[in-house]
This record gives sequence, structure tokens and C-alpha cells, in this order.
Amino acid sequence: MPEHSLPYVVNLSLLFKEVPLLERAAAARAAGFTDVEYWWPFESAVPARDEVDAFVKSLDGVRLRGLNFFAGDMAAGERGLVSWLGREAEFADSLVVALGIAERTGCRSFNALYGNRLDGEDPVKQDDLALTHLATAAEAAAKIGAQLVLEPLSGADRYPLKTAADAVAVLDDLGRDNVRLLADLYHLAVNGDDLDALATTHISRIGHVQIADAPGRHQPGTGALDLEGHLAKLQDAGYDGFVGIEYVPEPDTETSLDWLPKTRRGRA
Repeated sequence: MPEHSLPYVVNLSLLFKEVPLLERAAAARAAGFTDVEYWWPFESAVPARDEVDAFVKSLDGVRLRGLNFFAGDMAAGERGLVSWLGREAEFADSLVVALGIAERTGCRSFNALYGNRLDGEDPVKQDDLALTHLATAAEAAAKIGAQLVLEPLSGADRYPLKTAADAVAVLDDLGRDNVRLLADLYHLAVNGDDLDALATTHISRIGHVQIADAPGRHQPGTGALDLEGHLAKLQDAGYDGFVGIEYVPEPDTETSLDWLPKTRRGRA
């Protein structure tokens, strides 16, 4: 028996990459999933209208639960525009696109990656810009009943949010009820954070949870994390949202999902 009963949402920017992005929702649905999430699914902050239409159409039969704002060139190491001085227009443009997708799909959660520290820029000015961007996006999201989530990351030395406390400090400065912590258990564990503190110290601030095992960032059971135990503690403490499956599948997506019975992949 599972130790928790939280529903799962599959991240289609990392799983089902055996097929093109616009075919992944159908593949996930065929595997039993009813709910999906993505990083930014386009190459630029302002995709063509037909690209957006094709993306929305590809979601037929599943529910879009989460979407990242445009985060720059992730493959090149960029990790968000929220605090990136000089790219304000791209952030604003991707906010408009994301809200438009939300209106069409019912998505009500947006991941606003904070952005790396920049050479030659004052970190205080970057943080001030981040608060401005987050406040603007939070106000717009609130109008449709949506939330923003702020995520600590590992493997990105210049990214300033590494622990839950780092993100919560920004939330405190911001003071917006609909901007919350994205607790990715993999990133937090790799950064040496206290996962048990999520259920004790930070539970009231969590807006979304994601998982991968560590080390390796593969499926549960390939590393050393007690993911079931941590998720049970979060549920017992009051978290009742989705758990994002956001790992690098090994050796392939279908095989990597053996840990999760098909009866637990969907939600009515």
C-alpha cells in the first residue's frame, strides 16, 4: 500500500521525450495519466499563434495543471527571467502568453524561475526587479484564480534560490498569498536542505511538490530518497495538491514508470 494518496501530475518536458512534444500528452494519456505539466513548451517568449494553438490542441483528453514561464535558453544554463535586468519585455510577453493558455486550458499554476545572478549587475537590483515582476504576475494570476510558484534549484551555481528558506524569504518580501513555494524534493535534497522541515516549518507556504530520486534525478527507487515517506509527511501535515513526476526516465519512460501502478496515474 502506498504511504500517501496524493495525486500525480506528469511533467512532459522530461518524460515521454521518446515522442515529439506535441505527441506527449496523448502518450501520457495512453499510459493512464489524466494530468500534465510542462516547462515553457516553446523556443521563444512569443511563439506564433499557430504554435500556441497546436500546443493547446495537443492537450485533448488531459488537464494542464502547471506551466513554466519562459525561462530563457535552459540548455545553455539560463534559469529564468524574473530577475534578469534587460529582458523585462520577454518576461512580460511570456506572462501574456501563459495567461492566454490558462484561459483556454484551465491551468492555474505557473512556475516563475527566478533567474541566475548576472556578471556586472547588482544583486540588489536583480532582487528588486524580481519583486516587481512577481507582483505584476501575481496580480494578473489572481484575476483568474491562479498561483505562482517559486522554485529552488540545484546544479545551477549562479541561481540564488537553493533552499526552501531562500524561496520563502522572497515570498515574505513579496507578501502575496498566491505566490508560493515549489518544493522539488530532488533539488532540495541535492542542495542539502532538510526535507523533513517542509512538513514542519514550510508546509503553509507550499504550492506544488515535484519529485525525482537522488542522486541521479531518475525515477523513485533508483536513489536514496524516501520519497514515499516524505510525501506522506507532507500529506499528513496538510498538503493536498499534486505531486509532479519530474525525473529523467531510465532507461525509457514506460519502463521507468513501473514503480507507479496505472490505477494511481489518473484522477477523476
